[in-house]
Amino acid sequence: MRVLIDTCVVMDFLQRREPFADTAFQVFRLAAAEQFSGYITAKSATDIYYLTHRCTHSDKEARTKLNQLLSIVGMLDSTADDVFHAISSEVSDFEDAVMMETALRSRVECIITRNIKDYAKSSIAVYTPDQFLELPELKKGSDY
Repeated sequence: MRVLIDTCVVMDFLQRREPFADTAFQVFRLAAAEQFSGYITAKSATDIYYLTHRCTHSDKEARTKLNQLLSIVGMLDSTADDVFHAISSEVSDFEDAVMMETALRSRVECIITRNIKDYAKSSIAVYTPDQFLELPELKKGSDY
């Protein structure tokens, strides 16, 4: 299963943000165990670097954390077509619309985010981390 992980879930994992850290950890543990193929977008990578650097005040530490993250998940590029499709999308938040279009083009099966309200009109499945962890296909063969 190909899954796009939103920046908010990544930051919950990297910064151990409560009360979301444990669930985010479980998502990334399953990705590391290859229970599913996790991805972020290239734009998310720049946001993750920025947010991590802002907390750590260290370029080296922010780059190290991003590199470690990318050893667990892959990265998807957003294209000009994704942006043009997002402009006319019914998804209310433009950044989320670009993410959804990238997911569609990349044949991702779902998006994991804590911000599901912005994806109410998404044409792709959207789950909170808790909902994702309850999917039957993840429960088989998993002992999280």
